[in-house]
Amino acid sequence: MYPTGPVQLTTLPPHARQAVVVTGDGYRTTHAILRAYARVDDGWSPVGPPLPARIGADGFSDHHVEGVPTTPTGVYAIGPTMYGIAADPGVRYPYHRLAADEWWNANPDSPHYNSFQRSATNPGGHSEALWREDPAYTHFAVITYNMPPTVGTPVPDAGSGVFLHEFSKAVGNATAGCVGLSHDHLVEVLTWLDPEASPHVVLTPAQHLDRY
Repeated sequence: MYPTGPVQLTTLPPHARQAVVVTGDGYRTTHAILRAYARVDDGWSPVGPPLPARIGADGFSDHHVEGVPTTPTGVYAIGPTMYGIAADPGVRYPYHRLAADEWWNANPDSPHYNSFQRSATNPGGHSEALWREDPAYTHFAVITYNMPPTVGTPVPDAGSGVFLHEFSKAVGNATAGCVGLSHDHLVEVLTWLDPEASPHVVLTPAQHLDRY
């Protein structure tokens, strides 16, 4: 069911030379496999072994909305900054170490919806106090669902804060819509990602990988 060899990934932009593909068995699963790929000539070849991952508690969705724990299907870039409660593990991206009063704004009524924000007060809605989410946000990358460059302006209520982050527990709980990995696997992926290679993330049930 899961891809093990080269894949086509025809919808990725031509300048993308790294891809992270997260597939699961159908829409309702919360278990997934993450596989890294590098562009070789005109195709995509796997890099390293497949890694066990967890996705949203309600599985995948083609129509993700705010507050529902589904993982949005589609193809997305990696955000320009990586974040974490802990020190930079050696990523190639600019890295911001989180401090108190730093939030991910998940308030659809806010002009800063679906973005990193410093605020002495909770921005409202389902906004997350990033500095308190330990171990989930020990380190994380932003998957640009419902935010630039995927869309010009975040669409209210379409969902926010989709990250590649650490399992919330050692056994790996399902997420609120993000992609979760073990600590060691997460660091392995984050330090491999190279902004010069324009990495993209593909999120989909394995049965529909041919869409991408």
